[in-house]
Amino acid sequence: MESQNNYSPNKFQKFTLILVALFLIAFIFFFKSSIFESTLKLKNFSNLSMDPEIALTNGKPTYLEFYAEWCEICKEMAPEVIELKKDFENEINFVFLNVDNPKWNKFIKRYKVNGIPQFNFIDPNESLKTTFTGFQEEKTLKDAISYLLESG
Repeated sequence: MESQNNYSPNKFQKFTLILVALFLIAFIFFFKSSIFESTLKLKNFSNLSMDPEIALTNGKPTYLEFYAEWCEICKEMAPEVIELKKDFENEINFVFLNVDNPKWNKFIKRYKVNGIPQFNFIDPNESLKTTFTGFQEEKTLKDAISYLLESG
């Protein structure tokens, strides 16, 4: 005796399954591309950076960020930090130092970096005004820049 399976999905079930599959593909693509974009922006930090020796001696206040390319918080914050740079680059220096690059060790020691990202706000006289470590809201960084400009 043979058993027969009379089940065959109707058109609505097929359509729903295809729709769910397409939604999942779109979601994964969007999620991956936004992570990829943030990673690319973070990898570009060294190209956006002013040389720290020049920045600390040119008479302008300085935003100094210590980061690493593997740091998830650094990746997440990269787009906002780039926007801050665009908004304030005429008024202050922006320096981005990758903690994995040994050539920045003297700055890592000088500013006692013990977590990343670390944000240092330095006045034109090389005095450290404010330091933040870890995830920060964009408003917090903007307020620190404003404070730096007002006090400098």
